[in-house]
Amino acid sequence: MSYTGIITLLIILTNVVISWKGFKSRAVFNKYEFEVERILLYKEYRRLITCGFLHVSWKHLIFNMISLLLFSVMLEADMGPVAYVCIYLGSLIGGNLLSLYIHRRENDYSAVGASGAICGIIFASIVLYPGMMVSFFGLFPVPGWVYGIVYILYSIYGIKSRRDNIGHDAHLGGAMAGMLIGLMIEPAAITQNIAVIIALTVPCVFFMYVIIHKPHIILVDNYFYNQHHVLADIDDLYNVEKANRQKELDAILDKIHHKGINSLTKTEKEKLERYSRQIS
Repeated sequence: MSYTGIITLLIILTNVVISWKGFKSRAVFNKYEFEVERILLYKEYRRLITCGFLHVSWKHLIFNMISLLLFSVMLEADMGPVAYVCIYLGSLIGGNLLSLYIHRRENDYSAVGASGAICGIIFASIVLYPGMMVSFFGLFPVPGWVYGIVYILYSIYGIKSRRDNIGHDAHLGGAMAGMLIGLMIEPAAITQNIAVIIALTVPCVFFMYVIIHKPHIILVDNYFYNQHHVLADIDDLYNVEKANRQKELDAILDKIHHKGINSLTKTEKEKLERYSRQIS
């Protein structure tokens, strides 16, 4: 009896269950999301992993899980469950560590989603099986390595230029971690697929350096981006939502400070009560 795919299905099931709980309860999000302050100040390192099993919507969850399923079958079957899990979790942690370093001075920065781990699975598959083809709904098949390069460029275009824009830094970190772990497990692939490895690694390393040391070079702040930012990756949409809630809460608290709580409208009082329940 073949057990190929069981680990992938368990990972998908875990994502579905935990995300579903997150959809129903904001407290679950607050407890398990990636949040810089909670990780660095309160040492809640578990968030580097737990955030990868939360999603912001069913659409977000389904898209990520389909992507995982498309790229994981060959990888899990060929490498075995232990190596496959190492790549998945290593990519998840690696992507979030890069994001943590980049946003270390933004205490309120937060994010959820499994895209870092899934990027690791995708890029590990590409460097180990460069001849693989990628297609969407069976249409327009392209070589996996082409998809990888396009994805890197897309991620770079989406790097956030301001606090309320969308960031893709964890995607790059996850991709690099997945490639490195995959090659450590299958070192023979280094000599066999060296051209593909270089083609993916050089731009990843270059842009990671730029993001960390010279972020002003790739600021995304132009008319096209500002008019079409709704197409950006969904992993950090929760970040925007949380920033907007915080602005509303700050405005209410400022009004209480200057005019007293009786100055609040009915709507403002309801929002304040709702925010209080979310925090508790």
